[in-house]
Amino acid sequence: MDAIQKQLLEAVAGLHEIPVGAYNIRANGKSEGRNSTEHIEITTREEGDGITIRIKDGTKKESVHIPVVMSQAGLQEVVYNDFYVGDNCDVIIIAGCGIHNGGDASSKHDGIHSFFIGKKTFHYYAFQLFLRYDQRSSRAI
Repeated sequence: MDAIQKQLLEAVAGLHEIPVGAYNIRANGKSEGRNSTEHIEITTREEGDGITIRIKDGTKKESVHIPVVMSQAGLQEVVYNDFYVGDNCDVIIIAGCGIHNGGDASSKHDGIHSFFIGKKTFHYYAFQLFLRYDQRSSRAI
């Protein structure tokens, strides 16, 4: 990850380094890193770009980070992320998108999230957006 992407990661997810626990970090259209845990599994979707996150029944006091950072001008992408949260869970999902566009071409990230939530489950979903551009670039998210 370059310095700009690290700044974006901090801005959208509060991360200064790779988090402990479950995470999927996407940088410039590619997976920069992924980790599953005993209770949270992250896999690549079988159809289309994106990921599937499965949180097992009874998972408590765990979190999953899924930030996206883009520093490449002209990059446009659509990803589909599916969240399956089991019964009796108490989890935090931290998502975010940070785009730095210093070029002439527009950059765009569309993240389409679907949630399938179990019974008696509490989940907190936090999303932050950070967009930085210069006068030449088009902005889109």
